[in-house]
Amino acid sequence: MPVTADPDDIGDYLLSARSFEEYRDFFALDANDLRGSILDCPGGASEFTARACALGADAVAVDPVYADPPEDVARRALTELDRGSVHTAAGRDRYLWDRFGDLAGHRRIRTASAERFAEDLVRHPTRYRPGSLPRLPFKERTFDLVLSSHLLFTYAGRLSLGFHLDALLELHRVARREVRVFPLLDQGGHPLPALLGDLRQALLVRRIPVRVRRVPYEFQRGGDEMLVIGGA
Repeated sequence: MPVTADPDDIGDYLLSARSFEEYRDFFALDANDLRGSILDCPGGASEFTARACALGADAVAVDPVYADPPEDVARRALTELDRGSVHTAAGRDRYLWDRFGDLAGHRRIRTASAERFAEDLVRHPTRYRPGSLPRLPFKERTFDLVLSSHLLFTYAGRLSLGFHLDALLELHRVARREVRVFPLLDQGGHPLPALLGDLRQALLVRRIPVRVRRVPYEFQRGGDEMLVIGGA
């Protein structure tokens, strides 16, 4: 998804290729979560949709970049790996490296994810729908579970409180059960208590359940919590 104040401007958007294992941990997904219909928004170049479908889930990814021809997006996913590695290396002290080992290990995992994404995008383009928050091309309660990573909160310096709230309400609209959002830090690794508090209050006023839940993932230091919207 975009990183500027205009959600339709993707000029400097990094098409990240986070792995299935990362998704599983930063959304605390269990076997039951992977049996239903799942939306990944924004999907970027993650292999999550491909691997979730292979496990029997009915997964769909949404991202504005999918409006481009699948072959072009697949090529971009692979060429963006260098830019992603440079970005991670520049801020390496903000991360915990026990999961990846080092920058080379991080690059290997992200490369494998990008390659799986690129193959699946070309083979199964209908799994990848163009669209962007805060307006999604789906009917109400379309998906059992809705996942959103590394857009909201991550780009809080560029996306307004109003955008965050509209996006969360839209994700909730298309979810039958829960929305899970990760991480709750900005891109520099800073906590956002004021933004989080304002959003929680705005959702509770609308009688939408909301809570923070710890997850078994921490790459950004301190980034081991997700926001859960809806559900019990």
